[in-house]
Amino acid sequence: MMEEQAFVYIMANFPNGAIYLGSTLNLPKRVWEHRNGLSGFTKRYGCKLLVWYEACGEWEAARQRELQMKEWKRAWKVREIEGLNPAWDDLYDRIALP
Repeated sequence: MMEEQAFVYIMANFPNGAIYLGSTLNLPKRVWEHRNGLSGFTKRYGCKLLVWYEACGEWEAARQRELQMKEWKRAWKVREIEGLNPAWDDLYDRIALP
């Protein structure tokens, strides 16, 4: 049986716009929920673009990374996004199952 893979991720409404940071065990499902308005903050601000994600192994590692990053200044989060995704492209197609 495959071990669970946990992720930390950032959703945005447009480049350099509102951002939402979260963690999950099922990245495609969680991003789908954000894109379809099933989450409060991302629904309110229209954060439908998956602009950054990081695999963290176990759930506890992902949760700790999320909490750590939530303490960061916005500029640090933007730098993290642009290090992986300089154009703030939507990465959903990279992680969505066919």
